[in-house]
Amino acid sequence: MSPISVRGLAVASASAVTAVGSVVGAASPGTTHTNDAEATAADSTLLADLPAGQQAQVQTASLTQQADAQAVQADASARKDAEQAARKAAAETAVAKKEAAQKAAAEKEKAAKEQTEAKTAAGHSSTVVPAKSSYTVAEIQAIARQIVPSGQFQCFSNIVDRESGWNMQALNASSGAYGLMQALPGYKYASAGSDWHTNPATQIKWGLNYMNSQYGSPCQAWAFWQTHHAY
Repeated sequence: MSPISVRGLAVASASAVTAVGSVVGAASPGTTHTNDAEATAADSTLLADLPAGQQAQVQTASLTQQADAQAVQADASARKDAEQAARKAAAETAVAKKEAAQKAAAEKEKAAKEQTEAKTAAGHSSTVVPAKSSYTVAEIQAIARQIVPSGQFQCFSNIVDRESGWNMQALNASSGAYGLMQALPGYKYASAGSDWHTNPATQIKWGLNYMNSQYGSPCQAWAFWQTHHAY
């Protein structure tokens, strides 16, 4: 085959590839046709001029090129989606870790506060009050302030005000309830000390323990009292 024939075949093959690409939508970017119909017809004529075997090769090459381009585009899209998913997962993990840390810190603070209150209550419970034949309301309240945690004293006082008026020997003739806390029966105070008849501190300790065990605190007991007028 002469050099001119070889060159002509190469030109025809290139034109045919372009033609097939146009048919399947794979025309090269930036290529502008003034008349797509005429260009396609001309390129198709060039492709038809090639032997059948070469036509198949040209068509296969064109389709392979198109498939490769689509594969590259699909890979890029998949990478973009994967990067977005990774960023979203990282952000969600960071938020979850922050919330867990805040929750742990809050629980730690709560536990420390409860431990401090428990130690304070234990210290108050060990308060020693000198025995006297009688006590004024002010004296009994002062003793209570030594035993009841400061944040709970007002609630505790509200209940005692309404139950006995701070009279450690108050007796309900109809029910038999007795003392500052109106324990029923009165001998329940004995669990806090055998001197419950004469020592207001013993009655106060019993009352504080009762409120804590039954309601969680004097303020929770007071909340119950306001609804039921009893505790």
